[in-house]
Amino acid sequence: MLPKALQDAIDALGLLPGVGPRTAERYAYYLFRSNPKLSHSISDSLVHLHENVKSCPVTFALIDSSEEVSPLYSNPDRDKQTILVVEEPLDIYAIEQTKSYHGTYHVLGGAISPIDGITPDKLHIKELLSRIKSDAAQEIIIATNPSVEGESTALLLQKMLSESEPSLKVTRLARGLPLGVDLSYADQITLSAALENRTNL
Repeated sequence: MLPKALQDAIDALGLLPGVGPRTAERYAYYLFRSNPKLSHSISDSLVHLHENVKSCPVTFALIDSSEEVSPLYSNPDRDKQTILVVEEPLDIYAIEQTKSYHGTYHVLGGAISPIDGITPDKLHIKELLSRIKSDAAQEIIIATNPSVEGESTALLLQKMLSESEPSLKVTRLARGLPLGVDLSYADQITLSAALENRTNL
């Protein structure tokens, strides 16, 4: 029988995605054996997480609670006429690390998944359509994930945009085989995309 405080910590850590019972036990025991300052630091950061982080009302990116809008939108060096559409806020940081994109972003808040109850009206699509008009957008780059849900969302967006803004340029991130991947391990979606996006040598 474990001490109640330790069991509570294991149960709490086990609520995190991808953390099974054994991993939760290891994490809890590691924290118990470590300097108490580590536990206090983690606890402190979690307490302030909801207080100090909010969603940008324009792009739906994550921002500090003291900010009005995302700096990636308000920065005058960003091209507001180009909007890259992603599923989740953390996708933005993956793109930003490339240092090769200088437009703005729009976070949908997920991908269409009827099984999970995520229908088009639950995503920030209406807000995207409004932004296209208010920012006089010239190009929308669809950067949804290469999953069944991501593909469905991308197709719906393409259809809606072609109907509402026929003169708008709509593009998608190129998809294909990543370096170092064996063909036999590639999934069907990746292989199909690689064939469609093949280039001349």
